[in-house]
Amino acid sequence: MVAVDCIIFGFNECELKLLLVKRQMEPARGEWSLMGGFLGSHESLDEAAARILNQLTGLTGVYLDQLYAHSNPDRDPGARVVSVSYYALIKISEHNQELAKEHGAEWFKLSDIPKLIFDHDEMVDMALQLLRKQARTKPVGFELLPEKFTLPQLQALYEAIYQKELDRRNFRKNVLSMGMLEKLDEKDKSGSRKGAWLYRFNISKYESFKNQGYFFNVSV
Repeated sequence: MVAVDCIIFGFNECELKLLLVKRQMEPARGEWSLMGGFLGSHESLDEAAARILNQLTGLTGVYLDQLYAHSNPDRDPGARVVSVSYYALIKISEHNQELAKEHGAEWFKLSDIPKLIFDHDEMVDMALQLLRKQARTKPVGFELLPEKFTLPQLQALYEAIYQKELDRRNFRKNVLSMGMLEKLDEKDKSGSRKGAWLYRFNISKYESFKNQGYFFNVSV
């Protein structure tokens, strides 16, 4: 049998988080697991991953990247199952919380992830490695932020992804020098009276610069 498992990352309260569910079947019923399911007879792997993600979050059209085919013969004690893993980046504020509750799903900080079933811990580790590799050279991190964000929020995201503190001055100089952030005539005053300027990632500028040979590059 062929299965698909989704590693779903979100970001809020300055923390990178992982969405997990309680497994509903034996073996390992009631233990923490990634959200997964079997490949339908008339769907592709990408379609299956999108379906499984939608079943848990209610979201469509979010960032999904195929990760790896896990084929160890003993990986699932219940049957011979090959699982293809995908990692997804979603905006936590936009997912359907009622759907998540129906599946017994909870968000966990990276530092608090419980022991997962089968080889799901390995899947999460591989997804984190890929996310850290891609976030430096592709604007995938913006998939985790609201459309409008502050520079402190952007820095907090990268610090959460790489689990280390970044120099504020160097980080701002780096991300602004790429010319892909659009400064808005608005401020976020939730953190202070003075507030912080809001920015938006300009996808058209990114595509234009990429076509000219300039690359997205965040120094971490």
